Amino acid sequence: MADPSSYRPKPGQIPDSPGVYKFRDEHRRVIYVGKAKSLRPRLSSYFQDLTNLHPRTRTMVTTAASVEWTVVSTEVEALQLEYSWIKEFDPRFNVKYRDDKSYPYLAVTLNEEFPRVQVMRGAKKKGVRYFGPYGHAWAIRETVDLMLRVFPVRTCSAGVFKNAARTGRPCLLGYIGKCSAPCVGRVTPEEHRELAEEFCDFMAGRTGAYIRRLEKQMTAAAEDMEYERAGRLRDDIGALRRAMEKSAVVLADATDADLIAVAEDELEAAVQIFHVRGGRVRGQRGWVTDKVEAVETAGLVEHALQQLYGEERGDSVPKEVLVPALPEEAEAVTEWLSERRGAQVSLRIPQRGDKKDLMATVARNAQQALVLHKTKRASDLTTRSRALEEIAEALDLDSAPLRIECFDISHLQGDDVVASMVVFEDGLARKSEYRRFQIKTFEGQDDVRSMHEVISRRFRRYLHEREQTGEWPEQQPAPEGAEGESAPETVSEGGGVPASPLVEDDGRPKRFAYPPQLLVVDGGQPQVAAAKRALDELGIDDVAVCGLAKRLEEVWLPDDTDPVVLPRSSEGLYLLQRVRDEAHRFAITYQRAKRAKRIRTSPLDDVPGLGESRKQALIKHFGSVKKLRQATIEQICEVPGLGRKTAEAVVVALAKAAPPAPAVNTATGEIMEDNEGSADD
Repeated sequence: MADPSSYRPKPGQIPDSPGVYKFRDEHRRVIYVGKAKSLRPRLSSYFQDLTNLHPRTRTMVTTAASVEWTVVSTEVEALQLEYSWIKEFDPRFNVKYRDDKSYPYLAVTLNEEFPRVQVMRGAKKKGVRYFGPYGHAWAIRETVDLMLRVFPVRTCSAGVFKNAARTGRPCLLGYIGKCSAPCVGRVTPEEHRELAEEFCDFMAGRTGAYIRRLEKQMTAAAEDMEYERAGRLRDDIGALRRAMEKSAVVLADATDADLIAVAEDELEAAVQIFHVRGGRVRGQRGWVTDKVEAVETAGLVEHALQQLYGEERGDSVPKEVLVPALPEEAEAVTEWLSERRGAQVSLRIPQRGDKKDLMATVARNAQQALVLHKTKRASDLTTRSRALEEIAEALDLDSAPLRIECFDISHLQGDDVVASMVVFEDGLARKSEYRRFQIKTFEGQDDVRSMHEVISRRFRRYLHEREQTGEWPEQQPAPEGAEGESAPETVSEGGGVPASPLVEDDGRPKRFAYPPQLLVVDGGQPQVAAAKRALDELGIDDVAVCGLAKRLEEVWLPDDTDPVVLPRSSEGLYLLQRVRDEAHRFAITYQRAKRAKRIRTSPLDDVPGLGESRKQALIKHFGSVKKLRQATIEQICEVPGLGRKTAEAVVVALAKAAPPAPAVNTATGEIMEDNEGSADD
């Protein structure tokens, strides 16, 4: 007997939206299929105290070994998909629809002289038009009841019809206007068949034209002051709209199509495919794959088509394939699909209507699959442990790196150069210890020098704080010049200024007094060499260093001429990628914030008559405010649209707004930053 808590989804994984879910046993067999208006509360109800569950439910959840779900747009879609899965998997714990009958269809017997609308089960008969299937027979009856006031088609059995014809008296529906009473000759067989065909057209999805026609008739009746007829038409339109809501069609009748959606990020992509046959969802497929560098959505779609139809022929390839982006060689791919089908195949992007709406549903499922996949990989303790072990083995470390720090440099064409430091402990982000730096010792696009400066500043602080606590590493002398160094305050991503003392309540060192086992830099061999040189200059030899290059995801080690290449399926590489991408995100967020703040407080704002377009022209021409400040009046006049008077005003404004001299730490000679929200250490 399995413990349901062993496969219970983590908080926040289950979406709060309609969907269908499946419980599987240890052999991956589907043992239960259900639907829910909201997946989150329904699935959570299965993981309460076992004593509170129904005995059958308790048996099901203890037999199951996993649970998965599919998000849909409406409850009708959930019901249809639930039916498809129950018919496909025949789950042992599904009782609600498990009987000796098949699922009910709404059928119109066009093979009879007077077609009849009824509920049908079992094998389909020739000459009968079917719509559905439905989950409940009462759902069909509700739909038919709403539509009979507009399409008064016969619904009675053969015996009732013959009895009414013999007596010359219609049934109750004939008296209340929900049957055209062909049994007593109120309408001819041709007129009744026309009603039945209109009913079929409406149920097949051709609803818009018919409703528009009724609306025109209603307007004409009102203009002719036939208000009673206009009122009846108004009620008919309302009844049809309610029927459309109750019996929503996924796609138009007889539509065969596959819808493919892709959800992606920098590392991975999730592909979801909905197979629509006869206008409703017949099946679903999906997978998550590592994203190859420089492969865009169009390339992912092409790979998905190859994997999906590579071994398929004939009817397995539908008439229509809907995708989020066309492959670069769309014509060749279309021809290839047509050859495999033996008939023309349409490959296109849905632009409007039901197909676009259904594509949005498929895209939501792809996004949910990607989020769930990442959540599982990031939160699973076994996976994290394996990732740390793989990193230790690949980098030849003595033990698993329980604390990893990653540094990244960000700038815009050499301006606003900043750096970030992110911390992962036990494979999880520790945002309270994130730090960010502003590079002030030089300007320009020199990531190597910037990396050297940041690593030096971070570990100089580490040595300084270890000196204050009296806890120096073994055989590690105090650094020269560390005595008396002032410790500027630091700010984490979560905000707030940590206060003294240097030890947390739980006994852990604060701020930089806690060194990493592994230092990761975003870059290749030059950045790794700069980081290693900074550590060597400070006499630190117990911190491992590596770099992760974006181009081929290669891991570089100091003094090695060849990189370490981890398999793309490696959990260790996946963890290093997450650490690197988080450092990049944190750095670029800070850089953008600084740039936005600088632009908002630009000294050019005080120049009278200088509008936004001319300010942008100035910045674009000179590249930065700093270079503009060094320009002469004649050089500024060269910018299109600026006269000499305006140029003189710009020079005066920039002179008044000259930046103050930076503060210098007298103990270390470092330039100190006084910038709210940063951590310049």
